Amino acid sequence: MRKIVLMASVSLDGFMEGPDREIDWHVVDDELHRHFNELLGTMGGFLEGRVTYQLMEDYWPTADSDPSATETEAEFAGIWREAPKIVFSRTLEHAGRNATIRREVDAEEIRALKAQPGGDLCLGGADLAATFMRLDLVDEYRIYVHPVLIGRGKPLFPASASRTALRLTENREFGNGVVLLRYGRREVAPAE
Repeated sequence: MRKIVLMASVSLDGFMEGPDREIDWHVVDDELHRHFNELLGTMGGFLEGRVTYQLMEDYWPTADSDPSATETEAEFAGIWREAPKIVFSRTLEHAGRNATIRREVDAEEIRALKAQPGGDLCLGGADLAATFMRLDLVDEYRIYVHPVLIGRGKPLFPASASRTALRLTENREFGNGVVLLRYGRREVAPAE
């Protein structure tokens, strides 16, 4: 069964974007971008909230035609164009190539999607991630901690009344100071 993988970049103080939605503090160099390409190139698709989808769709479909694009950026443009995308939005009227709009997150539909063959599914967007977490649909967390304190903004993880036990499955430091913390669900043995 494929997994739902939440991938997110955060500041050391836990924010995914600044108070004005800025992400200019992200430290994405060629090494980290190659890592993203390797990982995302194996994914079976993207599950995106409207804001994240529009941010990506505004640039990546044609990024490889930009003469200043690096080879790594051009490669990602192709990955983005070809990958299936499900965009969760109550307001978006049209979506681009390989994208389908869903108005609500239906837990049973997501479980059926996970049971289909193919690569894991990449989850993006804080609000959508909060919904998936509330519905207990996230199987893996890949959190990229950037070496910066931004002081305020939108936290990745909202307040929650539930607890989710996780286990560290990988950690990696990149040359630019970004640290990957990869967590999977901790399986709890059933009570006897």
